[in-house]
Amino acid sequence: MFEPNFESLRTRRLPTWFEDAKLGLFAHWTVGSVPSFAPMGRDPFTLAREEGEEVAFSHTPYAEWYWNSISIPGSPAAEYHEKVLGNPDYGTFVDKFLTTSRDWDPNHWRDVFARSGAQYCVFVTKHHDGVLMWPSDVPNPVHGDRWRSERDLVGECARITRELGMRFGVYYSGGIDWTFQGLGIKGWSSLFAAIPQDDAYLEYADAHWRELIERYQPDVLWNDIGYPKFSDGAMPLIADFYNQNPDGVVNDRFDMIGVIQGRSHTDFTTPEYTTRPMDAHKKFEVCRGIGTSFGYMQFEDDTSYLPIPELVTMFANIVADGGNLLLNFGAMPGGYIPWAQQLRIIALGSWLADNGAAIYGSRPFEQSTLSTDEGLVVRLTNGRDGAVYAMVCGRPTSARVVIDGLPEGEVHLVKQNVRVTRRGNVLELPIRPDDTPVWTLRIGR
Repeated sequence: MFEPNFESLRTRRLPTWFEDAKLGLFAHWTVGSVPSFAPMGRDPFTLAREEGEEVAFSHTPYAEWYWNSISIPGSPAAEYHEKVLGNPDYGTFVDKFLTTSRDWDPNHWRDVFARSGAQYCVFVTKHHDGVLMWPSDVPNPVHGDRWRSERDLVGECARITRELGMRFGVYYSGGIDWTFQGLGIKGWSSLFAAIPQDDAYLEYADAHWRELIERYQPDVLWNDIGYPKFSDGAMPLIADFYNQNPDGVVNDRFDMIGVIQGRSHTDFTTPEYTTRPMDAHKKFEVCRGIGTSFGYMQFEDDTSYLPIPELVTMFANIVADGGNLLLNFGAMPGGYIPWAQQLRIIALGSWLADNGAAIYGSRPFEQSTLSTDEGLVVRLTNGRDGAVYAMVCGRPTSARVVIDGLPEGEVHLVKQNVRVTRRGNVLELPIRPDDTPVWTLRIGR
């Protein structure tokens, strides 16, 4: 049994299923999809590095932050809200969203999930605006029943996810709830100052988390932007969760600073819009949108979304480095996943159908990066079948490929399941590979 303290929680071992899964889907379906506006451009972390934190917040490309963005005078969202939309109250968006969500067809999501190759889904149950995506017994103290869904959207997503044999997780904004305080966040200091620290909010957030756990039995608790009392406030919840669910995992965002400083517990870290692990000794899960927004943004399209070759290559690199990818889609107000986002999710699933042996259940190989004689990057993994897999990122100019340092063993092309003629590090393929972004070799040992 785990106790609600760091010394006890830190002994928790990461469940194997999460290490093996590699790919999850992140479902941002929020009220921000109604105005669906954010400035196009770089992700907020790049903006912060290049132009400063105030620009990163006032010009954030995150459409789900719309309520905060329009609360910053002079921001692009504030101008859009006044000049284009006529300065309506945010509550009108809430009403429209909850009304439109009544017609959601969860089988649409089920069909996309089935073709994605993903092994788990994390569903946003409450974002920073405080709107609840399930018929909670603990309504918002400011807006009451008006800001909670009568339809059990969380439960329906859990059902379709589990019907496909996937694990289910829940996102909850524990640190930020603008119905309590904090609108107009313009920098990191005001972000952390916006986290309510009073007992009333702790009781509110804790009640929601426990209700979500009891009703939906999630395997992932994905908190965001801190928590009231930070680690001290979260540890009783985490200990109880572990004691109920041996397969449960918890992210680092109950107390991210505490995790970085080595005094708070997490099962995995969550680098956002970067593939660089935050801690080389800790499991990591990269989270990002298909575009530069998590929530649906009407001006994003095929030209601004991550190209499929880049998505596949990024995923192969993340897995070879020991991480998972939590790939986000931003659904429209009625729950429809935009076509261009569907294409990328399904394309990744199609690639996994051919190359999944190099991914699922794999672990990093001791020499994880090689290159071909033409400079194509080669990423290696240890497969669950005992073989080594070499994922070649890019298309060679011929059927002859040289990979210095390739482990010894018989080589097969994974997609075609045909043997490759090998003379040392020189490989003679049956035919030049097609334009698949990453193609895979199996090296038997």
